[in-house]
Amino acid sequence: MTARVWNRRDFVRSALALGACARGVPAGVAAATSDLRFERSIPRETLDAYLSRAITVQDLFIGQGDFDDDLRMLTSMGAKFLGRSLCFWGDEANLLAKLEKARGLIARAHAADPEMIAQACVFEIVTRRVDSVRVPAWAFEALGMKTETRNFRFADMAFPGGEFRDHWGKDTTVPDVSRPETQLWFYFLAKSYIDAGAEAIHFGQVELMNRNDPDLTHYARVFEYARAYASTRARRKMLLCDAHVPSGGLIRNGRLLLDFHSFPLRIKEAPEKGPMEGVLEVGFVDSFYGRSRGGATFSGWSCDHLPYLVELDNWGASDHPGRLNQPGGYWCWGYDEIGWFAHLPADRRRAWLAYAQDWIKTHDPAGHLQMPGGRVLHTPVDGKPWYHANDPGPAVPDGFGDESAIRAVWSAG
Repeated sequence: MTARVWNRRDFVRSALALGACARGVPAGVAAATSDLRFERSIPRETLDAYLSRAITVQDLFIGQGDFDDDLRMLTSMGAKFLGRSLCFWGDEANLLAKLEKARGLIARAHAADPEMIAQACVFEIVTRRVDSVRVPAWAFEALGMKTETRNFRFADMAFPGGEFRDHWGKDTTVPDVSRPETQLWFYFLAKSYIDAGAEAIHFGQVELMNRNDPDLTHYARVFEYARAYASTRARRKMLLCDAHVPSGGLIRNGRLLLDFHSFPLRIKEAPEKGPMEGVLEVGFVDSFYGRSRGGATFSGWSCDHLPYLVELDNWGASDHPGRLNQPGGYWCWGYDEIGWFAHLPADRRRAWLAYAQDWIKTHDPAGHLQMPGGRVLHTPVDGKPWYHANDPGPAVPDGFGDESAIRAVWSAG
């Protein structure tokens, strides 16, 4: 059977109807008055439409997987928001070379579908390898700092009191956003990502990095610098900013600093339902449902609860994958979330995606399920170290074959 290729009309009808029904708005009205265009700001309905077609494709634009087949899959599904598609966890020494590769691949994606949004990442990690990256003059100039001929300085991004040293392994640290060197690095990344074609940046675990920024003065400055550059150079003169925010969101002087929020799904083990069963539950540990804070947005509209994404996150493996109640983390049957999902049989993966989509829309209309498209597996499945939703074939022999499951959930919307 030939996969359906979604065009603009299909996507707008389905995505906006889903968001409209969740808000109690007649679907026909929303579809008739909204589309996917935006520039300099993004209407609430358009943001919801994009988030309703979000999919994680980790490292898509830096060479993970078969790009041609990934692009075929994404366009045939009608995917619009490509989460974590330009994703660096450390590895600063290879940043510039990988950005050059990304620039060409993002251009190919936009040629296939100009409405796709590529999301890059600024994570809660720097390593000593950042010392090998030259600080360009334009970074100093943008931040009003004296221009020097030097490289970035790992030591000047670390917390002065030694917090989080070697937090992610030897010679790593969580960067302190209150330090000028960290802000210089974050601006360098943001501008570099925008120049490569990204229109969104995930800022990781911001609440690890702001321990010395209680009133969010420094984070507000980081977002201001990035958005100012985007207003002149981004494709649609805007940068969509999000982060994992366990507190519910970053608010300063009554204004939301982020354009949308994001968080892990937080899947609860449900042994009473059977082996490897997992469910979603409001109030389970630090789950985000019902907790997205509202306020005035950068785009000029206000809300009681800012729209957010929940995703099948990755962070590692317990000592006993496959077993219940493992200590030391938010494990689901001893796996991180994408590891648990990937270890389910195909029919149960399909059913669980449909269940999760329905559950989220029923319990919190502000939430959107970010579909799994590609993500690292810390516990390989039959030797596969990466989850690819692609249908298996010569290009992606290790594909998990979940394309039709994702397409069916989105079509049902």
